[in-house]
Amino acid sequence: MTSSQRAAWGWGLASIDEAGNTLDVWYPTATLGTIDDVPSKDTRPHHNFGSLAYDEADARGVKRVPVFTVSSVDEPIVDAADAYLRLHVMSLRLAAPNTLNLDGIFAALSNVVWTNYGPFAVDTFALRKLDVLNAAAQQAHNSGLHSYASADVNVLSIDKFPRMVDYVVPTGVRIGNADRIRLGAYLSEGTTVMHEGFVNFNAGTLGVSMIEGRISQGVVVGDGSDIGGGASIMGTLSGGGKHRVSIGKHSLLGANAGIGISLGDNCVVEAGLYVTAGTKVALYDKEKVAAGQPLDVVKGADLSGKDNILFIRNSVTGAIEARSRTAGKLGIELNSALHKN
Repeated sequence: MTSSQRAAWGWGLASIDEAGNTLDVWYPTATLGTIDDVPSKDTRPHHNFGSLAYDEADARGVKRVPVFTVSSVDEPIVDAADAYLRLHVMSLRLAAPNTLNLDGIFAALSNVVWTNYGPFAVDTFALRKLDVLNAAAQQAHNSGLHSYASADVNVLSIDKFPRMVDYVVPTGVRIGNADRIRLGAYLSEGTTVMHEGFVNFNAGTLGVSMIEGRISQGVVVGDGSDIGGGASIMGTLSGGGKHRVSIGKHSLLGANAGIGISLGDNCVVEAGLYVTAGTKVALYDKEKVAAGQPLDVVKGADLSGKDNILFIRNSVTGAIEARSRTAGKLGIELNSALHKN
């Protein structure tokens, strides 16, 4: 490791199950710099988790232990604490998507039962749920309460990734449904994610954006762009290609539309249209149409990342067409009051 290599570091609070597995780590703050910047054991600030940390397992079978983690962010992930730190670094907006090495993240993370009581190990969940319910009921009884409704254990998900907002609450954003934003999402100020919007880890917005559709892992959306309701963007996690899709500035992916290619600036994909790398796209030419000549046809991949394109389906012929938009004219203009978060 050289002194110029990037590193992230910070104090975290780790949840450790009975088998010694790290279920999660919460880092209230984190720092990104170089390996030379990492404070030594004698100079690093002390953790201040107070009674939140405990060495004895609670009713879930989980103990919470302070950990100081240093992550070489350009190298593969080494363990769960390292993985959680890198996810925090992105959600804290210290590093944009696709700028950290996430190799090994799925092997490092445990599958976890996420609940209103915090994380549980999957294998022992049923028995530990009973212990939690009994402990809560006993506490309520000792307090003279007769209703134990608040003791219910509600399962939020079973997943390797938790909700972002349980760990990081970024400033200047609105989120309609917190369950649909994974830790590791990068949401710039001015972003609004509506109730059906979804943002995966290592993905997000690079400016003021409206998100009503799905942003898959590795996808970034530029300033002033809109992902319409029900729209989807291909990722690379499972079954996809190697290309990481991106959307430029002031572009619109219409409602129920989708793309497997990148969009440049000032682009529009009409509602309901899906354009992939292999889609045959006719290049609209007004003069050829007037002369009755056939249009040139290319693959969607040939137009990936190009600016000033309107993708539509010709309602008469059914052919997918790419039409030129006026350079410099905004593809869309978001409501500034709506995104003043």
